[in-house]
Amino acid sequence: MEELSTKDKELIRDSWESLGKNKVPHGVVMFSLFELDPALLNLFHYGTNCDSTQDRLASPEFLEHVTKQVMLVIDAAVSHLDDLHSLEDFLLNLGKKHQAVGVRTQSFAAVGESLLYMLQCSLGPAYTAPLRQAWLNMYSIVVAMMSRGYAENGEDKAD
Repeated sequence: MEELSTKDKELIRDSWESLGKNKVPHGVVMFSLFELDPALLNLFHYGTNCDSTQDRLASPEFLEHVTKQVMLVIDAAVSHLDDLHSLEDFLLNLGKKHQAVGVRTQSFAAVGESLLYMLQCSLGPAYTAPLRQAWLNMYSIVVAMMSRGYAENGEDKAD
């Protein structure tokens, strides 16, 4: 498994320090991914009446998904930068769950783009090329583990 450089870890930790304290608004910004991959919106079915994209983005179920799923994974990765391998079982299972609900592996790229977009919006001038690359490096490690779990669960079923 690829390792992150000391500089990557420092950049990621420093940038996440303020963002990780206020997860919901940053997570909602991340879900601009619906613009990158509109088919993903159909994966979010909630009991409440959500006729529009805005309704879904504002629903309590969606906000819970943002905080207890998406931002939790980012938080876990940042917290385990010195040993991302320790998250392997968790990320393999996450990949399996995504395969089971019909997420396609191509959507992982859209999520990565959305993560970078959120960082750019949230950090403004502090969002630099080295910071972007550090996050890309971390995200590629996370996605590689998730993709292995996805494949173990039967990628051919979803594609």
